[in-house]
Amino acid sequence: MLSSYYQQSGDRITISREQGSSFAKRVADDFNPLHDVDAKKFCVPGDLLFSLILNKFGISEKMHFTFCGMVDETVELIMPQGADKFDLTDGEKVYLSVERSGETSTCSTLTDSLIKNYVEFSGTTFPHVIIPLMGKQDVMINPSRPMVIYESMSIDLNHLNIKAPTLEFADPQFELNGKRGKILLRFNLLENGELVGTGEKRMLVSGIREYCQATVDDLISFYNQRKETLKP
Repeated sequence: MLSSYYQQSGDRITISREQGSSFAKRVADDFNPLHDVDAKKFCVPGDLLFSLILNKFGISEKMHFTFCGMVDETVELIMPQGADKFDLTDGEKVYLSVERSGETSTCSTLTDSLIKNYVEFSGTTFPHVIIPLMGKQDVMINPSRPMVIYESMSIDLNHLNIKAPTLEFADPQFELNGKRGKILLRFNLLENGELVGTGEKRMLVSGIREYCQATVDDLISFYNQRKETLKP
């Protein structure tokens, strides 16, 4: 599922602009300009790093991922050894910190399903969830420089006797602090209608400005047009 989105030599992994951009648009339905091939400050999608870790180490009942730095096409990541706690680094800088506990499953069906369903959920949060959530407090992101940074995510599964859980949104929150804010997107994991786990994604927002409906309408229209044009 992921083999076309990175290259590995020994324990070293690199991700090209083309691979990061393709993953964002083909798998995650994420059209953030930071993931464009020609972006001035290109950034590999955090969800691709998350997916690579799951693909390598499987699914644990409790998992927490903290995103510490932006990976571009020049970064050579060192795939770590599995442990309860480990970092994804280039030998000096930490880009992703991982904590795991409980039982672990290496079932490829479960791994592929969770990757696919989570990254689709993650990619569709902007603008469909984030903009209305911020709008409830009469604020919005800066449309000329939308700074929404992936901070962390966690998954807490009740058990691992599952094959293909689906995700549904649950009680998002937005905390405003001047021109900055924190977004908490919660989700439930369901299999055959049964709640089998929960999770959350945390993001930081800066450059917040007063809400303007006309600007929001233009931003959503631009995003939808961009998605229509760029979708593979």
